Amino acid sequence: MHITTFDYDLPADLIAQSPADRRDGSRLLVLDRASGNLAHRAFTDLPALLAPGDLLVLNDTRVVAARLVGRRQATGGRWEGLFVREHPGGRWELLVQTRGSPAPGEILLAEDLSARRPPLELVLVEKTPSGRWLVTPRQSGATADLLAVWGQIPIPPYIREGRADDADHDRYQTIYARHDGAVAAPTAGLHFTPELFADLAARGVERAFVTLHVGPGTFQPVKVDDVTLHRVEGEWGGVPAATAEAVRACKARGGRVVAVGTTSTRVLEGASSLEGAWSGLVDLTVCPPFTFRVIDGMVTNFHLPRSSLLLLVSALAGVSAIRAAYAEAVAARYRFYSYGDAMLIL
Repeated sequence: MHITTFDYDLPADLIAQSPADRRDGSRLLVLDRASGNLAHRAFTDLPALLAPGDLLVLNDTRVVAARLVGRRQATGGRWEGLFVREHPGGRWELLVQTRGSPAPGEILLAEDLSARRPPLELVLVEKTPSGRWLVTPRQSGATADLLAVWGQIPIPPYIREGRADDADHDRYQTIYARHDGAVAAPTAGLHFTPELFADLAARGVERAFVTLHVGPGTFQPVKVDDVTLHRVEGEWGGVPAATAEAVRACKARGGRVVAVGTTSTRVLEGASSLEGAWSGLVDLTVCPPFTFRVIDGMVTNFHLPRSSLLLLVSALAGVSAIRAAYAEAVAARYRFYSYGDAMLIL
């Protein structure tokens, strides 16, 4: 299947630059996989659209303040980076953008934008095969604590050119985020509120959690013509024993497992077994055709053209159905991407 199949036209003004006033105040486009029918609803209608005995599975990763900016100590030149993950021994893996060619041993200074503290010193160690840098922070402390001081919330570049504001610290995070490690939010989960969870529970819809620390590889555009050759970079994920049991129980009673987001989907479908607790590298790439063995539906946002996320939802709902749904969403002026509206695929 050629990558051009996953192109679509999107007016720039439909790319949401800020979240809805209320988390659950977004619109919800409902796609019935069996019939291909579409319905326009509100996100607060989700409990009525699910059935007693269904199970929602949500990704409880927490976005870290992964964006770093500053200057090179040797030249004074500006640089910008993205923390990707921590390696054994305390080294960080960074995406680094700067003019010139930094060398091992050079020091990058990450600035505290509040100017309350001196810069964080990052010593370049070596480049990885993928072109990223391994660096060692000179200041001591837990990685999450250092990033909380010297980092910024890494909102995507299509939102205000990546410049976060104070509101993003709360809104670019799910209300149930627990485990530090993501460099991007599992955005389908941004719509949920305590009130909505209460309504879902009253409806008899259960919920359980998995973890996938979303990395930059998830959002890399597909650069090959044949989409089956694309590979999503592996990310750490985990399924608690309680979630594995909840999935098995849901299947046994005839309920539907509805993943909240493509990240939850990749964990559930990528785990080698759901017989008990599981953790490891999730390196699953989903593109049409694909046989889903765990999930029966998905809550998801609208995704970028030529992205692995668009491939995944197309594998679940069908390429033609997704193309029709996206065309309908554009015509009805839904808001797109991270802070935009949502879809329910059943």
